[in-house]
Amino acid sequence: MIELLHMDCMDYMREQPDKAFDICITSPPYNMNLRTNANNDGYTKRYISVEKSTSTKYKNNGDRLTMEEYKNFLVDFIEQTTRISNLVFINIQQVTGNKPALYKAIGHHADKLKETIIWDKKNSNPAIQDGVLNSLFEFIFVFGGNNFTRKFENSNFGRGEVDNIWRINPASQNKNNKASFPIEIPQKILHLFTSPGDRLIDPCLGTGTTAIAAHYFGVDFVGIEIDEDYYNAACKRFDDETAQKAMF
Repeated sequence: MIELLHMDCMDYMREQPDKAFDICITSPPYNMNLRTNANNDGYTKRYISVEKSTSTKYKNNGDRLTMEEYKNFLVDFIEQTTRISNLVFINIQQVTGNKPALYKAIGHHADKLKETIIWDKKNSNPAIQDGVLNSLFEFIFVFGGNNFTRKFENSNFGRGEVDNIWRINPASQNKNNKASFPIEIPQKILHLFTSPGDRLIDPCLGTGTTAIAAHYFGVDFVGIEIDEDYYNAACKRFDDETAQKAMF
């Protein structure tokens, strides 16, 4: 069963019992539009036209919390996802607007951290100015299971078969989601760590990439999206994708 919901994911997760899902695959907002100020000694919220932006992901969300607000969001988000799911994969990129918050939140939940996967995107856009490194990778933080060992008890791969650096081209940018991750990521996670019939949740559905991967892998799925435009785009994309495949 595939279920797509238009609501606040935090409200949904707080209502779920412990370990209601076998796995969570998600990519929360990166807080892209909190930038350094003119003196480079603090932060300022970037107010821009969403339609003209190359970084803003959410039309109805400025993606510019203060650093403390974003840290608190991530701490709560990780707390809820790890409570309701046995295994959690969180894809996120280190950017100016989240760097201190990201590492503080990961540190807060260090006892739950199972593994860190590096998504090597193989190519990147040039940095925005001189003296800045091109950003070629993103994190996939993995939480759950016995954190004292890196061994995954319920996995579908043998000794030496899978690396923790995944070289996968990013998804092509589109008008609906300029930061969508490629379907190969949830497909690979499902192939390596789940079985048909498992329950999967994505609290930050975006344009529905994980829903499509779940459909073809054969797992039950709940996807949640708070942004109305994204939710509508995800529903349409899912219907179009599955209908087209059914024709053949």
